[in-house]
Amino acid sequence: MTIASQHDPYQSLRVRDFRLLLLGNSIATFGEQMLTLALGWELYLRTGSAFLLGMVGLAEIFPALLFSLYAGQVADRYNRKRIIVVTQLIVALASLGLTALSYWQGPLILIYGCLVVMGAAMTFNTPAATTLPASILPEEAFENAATWSSSSWQLATVIGPAAAGAIIALMNSATFVYTLNALASLVFVLLLIPIKPTRTVIRQATEERSTWRSIGEGMSFLRRTPVLLGAITLDLFAVLFGGATTLLPIFATDILHVGAAGLGWLRAAPSIGALLVALTLAHRPPFQRAGRTLLLVVAGFGVATIIFGVSRSFWLSLVMLFALGGLDNVSVVIRSTLALTRTPDEMRGRVAAINGLFVNASNQLGGFESGLTAQLLGPAVSVAGGGVGTIIVVLAVALVWPELRRMGTLRVAPESTELAELEAAQASKSG
Repeated sequence: MTIASQHDPYQSLRVRDFRLLLLGNSIATFGEQMLTLALGWELYLRTGSAFLLGMVGLAEIFPALLFSLYAGQVADRYNRKRIIVVTQLIVALASLGLTALSYWQGPLILIYGCLVVMGAAMTFNTPAATTLPASILPEEAFENAATWSSSSWQLATVIGPAAAGAIIALMNSATFVYTLNALASLVFVLLLIPIKPTRTVIRQATEERSTWRSIGEGMSFLRRTPVLLGAITLDLFAVLFGGATTLLPIFATDILHVGAAGLGWLRAAPSIGALLVALTLAHRPPFQRAGRTLLLVVAGFGVATIIFGVSRSFWLSLVMLFALGGLDNVSVVIRSTLALTRTPDEMRGRVAAINGLFVNASNQLGGFESGLTAQLLGPAVSVAGGGVGTIIVVLAVALVWPELRRMGTLRVAPESTELAELEAAQASKSG
């Protein structure tokens, strides 16, 4: 009772600089979500090609694969606020480029070029934006800040697609949406200007060979931690095979026949499900059978994907997308908590970097895979087949890593933590 009475759910929001950062991030995410929907809608109307729709993901993931690890180093060595300002200005310029290309029906190669530029900017923006709160908040407010950041992101992903769909339906064009994304980035920059970090993060230059050796240590730690490796593998392949959202413009246009406004609701449904599940999880006791729960929710993700793929009802499809978002959020919570509880402090950054790279790659490559298979086999077969593939992966992970299947609570015993830290230290020395 005493602990509950001392808990301040608005602790991080009482810090002005964090409020500005949170608001800026939310507005930028809102613009990004609008742009994603508008771009998919326009490309499919112009080309009618599922393959070219999937190429959007490939264009965005290409710079991430090249620069992700280096971007983490940049965020640790240079002023993070300035990095965010520069990258958001680049995003604004690329968005204005998309505006011009949309208005004058410019060549597709230039559209993908703008996406590559935006992908590169966001690759450097993300590690700086996610670590900047550490410079403006006390350590005891980090968890509270993460909760509000997650909630605001989900809210923006709910409102953004719906707003974009309404704007496209009203104006019969996606051009204005790209301009709004540019304005969102500029507003973020303006909100960043008054922020003054209260402390400076210590940054040390590291040799290139040390970076690669550190990455190897992180991979070695994951191999020795089967529950964490199994959880990351589940997410990697579930996202890779479950790329239904990439094909939503096709489903909205050719299968469900609901137009741009319906597409907006289809895009928003997973985020609504995720947001409601996040609020539910915040008020429930900790998981007691976390391993079994993780396997079941990912299997449920596969089942919902199959039903969505074969559905011809807008409302059934909407419910399945709602379920996809909710089930995926349970998986995210379990995996994120495992990454903290099962990883020694000195390994958390490297493990998080590797996990982040895998997650981003699976998201974008999953979109490319869905577009390619939809072009060859049709959208319904592509999505339903991905759901079947997800269920097969769940069965394989349960067999290969029985430790994950038997895992109870997400917390680890103190002696296990000490052993993990000892193994991490030995790995560093041997490296």
